[in-house]
Amino acid sequence: MKPFRLVAILIALAAPLPVHAVAPATVVAAPAERWSAAQAQDWYAHQPWLTGANYIPADAINQLEMWQAASFDAAQIDRELGWAETFRMNTMRVFLHDLAWKQDPAGFKQRIDRFLAIAARHGIRPVFVLFDSCWDPDPKLGPQRPPIPGVHNSGWVQSPGRADLLDGANDAHFRAYVEDVVGSFAKDPRVLAWDLWNEPDNDGGGRYEDPSVQKRELARIEQLLPQVFAWARGRRPVQPLTSGIWSGSDWTPGARLTPIQRTQLTQSDILSFHDYGWPEQFERRVAQLRQWGRPLLCTEWMARGAGSTVDTILPIGRREGVGMINWGFVQGKTQTWYPWDSWQRPYILKEPQIWFHDLVKPDGTPYREREAELFRTLRDRMPPR
Repeated sequence: MKPFRLVAILIALAAPLPVHAVAPATVVAAPAERWSAAQAQDWYAHQPWLTGANYIPADAINQLEMWQAASFDAAQIDRELGWAETFRMNTMRVFLHDLAWKQDPAGFKQRIDRFLAIAARHGIRPVFVLFDSCWDPDPKLGPQRPPIPGVHNSGWVQSPGRADLLDGANDAHFRAYVEDVVGSFAKDPRVLAWDLWNEPDNDGGGRYEDPSVQKRELARIEQLLPQVFAWARGRRPVQPLTSGIWSGSDWTPGARLTPIQRTQLTQSDILSFHDYGWPEQFERRVAQLRQWGRPLLCTEWMARGAGSTVDTILPIGRREGVGMINWGFVQGKTQTWYPWDSWQRPYILKEPQIWFHDLVKPDGTPYREREAELFRTLRDRMPPR
């Protein structure tokens, strides 16, 4: 995601779960410290080439609408993941929310378990995202507001919300959420990986009456992010942990990194990143991150109008052996087929000539059949280096 502050103006308008265990003979207990580069590479060598999308059902505007009991739609998810199977996708990046867990921990985990059962039927192992610093900083449980017409991703919410994040008394809640969710599925082979915090250094697009608020938020996340890694790792998951880097121009080991970036690159078992730029930029990012000696997973890409397309970027990911998870799958309430400039100029009177994100229409028809064909054929061609 790539929110700007201007989106806030538009927003203003507007009992424990039975976990599927793996037989002891097939699981090696994970260490309570970061995987070595060799362990990470060995794990990656046993995976297929990973392709998928950032997934939310078409009938959900944000994480809360997806996961709350009243709006969780298993039939919709089953139908849409069936379409993903026709693209030969084998993963999906899926955002959770700490408030949905806080409201009903047992029910929340039961819905995760149900989601995993549906995904497994379609050959998909998701990457779950626990926290997210993008978009509306004031999430609320209950029915979610409708989309703002013509506006890109007008209802997405942060996790944790701004007020909860800034209150240190909530650290016990954050820890309980991480340890319960990761711990409940730590040995579950249906889970591919844990993405602990999406774009933790993003300003989120929030309104800051006091300019010091953003500074306080970043300071809190600098403090919390290493703890989140430790909390998750303490549950000894057999899946890798990661948090994707997205900002800045130099991601090499010798670069001048921020504290948050350094935590992401030195605590992640596998390195994940976001890039929505032209092929030259994508290749440069890959070359920089290769120097860390770990597997790479691009967890956000594809912005057709910004130069990142299926035709140009996906073949590079295949050639380089980089796992590829593009932004958006089904055209729906997130409205991410609208471009970023819709924050300033909503597309009310006409549709964009080119979809920005997303791959299929609400009836499952691909936006471009050629894109679906590329996803399918690249699984069998151009073996990675």
